[in-house]
Amino acid sequence: MGYLDAGGGRRAPASPVYLDHAATTPMLPEAIEAMTEELAELGNPSSLHNAGRRARRVVEESREQIAAAYGARPSEVIFTSGGTEADNLAVKGLFWARRAADPARRRVLTAPIEHHAVLDSVGWLQHHEGAEVGRPALDDVGKIGPEALREAIETDPGAVALVSIMWANNEVGTIQPITELTGVAREYRIPFHSDAVQAAGQLPVSLADSGAAALTVTAHKIGGPVGAGALLLARGTDLVPVLHGGGQERDVRSGTLDAPAIRAFAVAVEIATARRADETKRVAGLRDDLIAQVLAAVPDAARPACALVAAPTRSPFRICFCRPAGAGVAWKTPHPAVNVAVSTAAAPSAARARAGNAASPATRASPARLANPARPADRERFSANSSTGFPLMAFFLTELE
Repeated sequence: MGYLDAGGGRRAPASPVYLDHAATTPMLPEAIEAMTEELAELGNPSSLHNAGRRARRVVEESREQIAAAYGARPSEVIFTSGGTEADNLAVKGLFWARRAADPARRRVLTAPIEHHAVLDSVGWLQHHEGAEVGRPALDDVGKIGPEALREAIETDPGAVALVSIMWANNEVGTIQPITELTGVAREYRIPFHSDAVQAAGQLPVSLADSGAAALTVTAHKIGGPVGAGALLLARGTDLVPVLHGGGQERDVRSGTLDAPAIRAFAVAVEIATARRADETKRVAGLRDDLIAQVLAAVPDAARPACALVAAPTRSPFRICFCRPAGAGVAWKTPHPAVNVAVSTAAAPSAARARAGNAASPATRASPARLANPARPADRERFSANSSTGFPLMAFFLTELE
């Protein structure tokens, strides 16, 4: 399944409507070509013979491309198998390093609307390492302001090991004021990690400009392959490895590097960066048109008082609808015979449901519920990411009292 043709030489999808780009994107033809070409080559990037040196050159050139696109030094790009591994490495690695330097540092500040890769890493630290979890307050659109973070830190500044707050939410699309938040964290000399998976390729993302100690990015949300990602780790940031072995990636992440996937990752990053401005403008227009059409066809899908509908800090690639409880509207996954690909929850949540494991050490909740504790738990969620280009519009439907 590929992209709809938007003048960028993309392939027409097998399904007329693909609405799940927040879960994964079809690979760009250019990324497929680069990966296929490299798959035909031989060589372990860690080997010292000619074949290994050739593979190493591919990896290092790709590292330079990705670093340039994301405002980092090449040495600050740590390749991983994807966003989940990078989040685990950042959260656990920073926690262990900070606690080793000072045993009093046991608090992790994060938001309950994070991706499960962060939430469950924090939950694991809580249950197995004695970590304490703090939750900065969210506003009505799921945003954390600098004063809310400051208040959470001030509870016990010396005990905070790290802060981890995602750059853009994968369901609602709320964009966090990352530079303001990192500024607060720096005042207390606390490392700040951000899961930027849903922002990279869609929004300007720069490790240097953000002020973060670590950023998570991945390939398959921007037209690259599944199985390739990176942790952008600022120079001078101490981190304890999660994987041990051959000492690759400056001994931060051991394991044989996947040169074909890394090369395709770099190609996808360059294309996403080059097309970002035009794609954002195009998709924002599609988003606004779709919102108007849905509200005209299903008036009860939202109400004017719902802040999530018109959030000014929402990604142009996401849409959020709210409706009053009992409005009589039900949105469900289309029948398989309907040629539309949608999801009724974020991919990790859907996987948990299939496995019969809906609960997790750190349960994820919606901004709508968390901003107002009086509101009930979500009764219906319709998460989708629509149509063309890079990761696109995500729908989020929740009942509000």
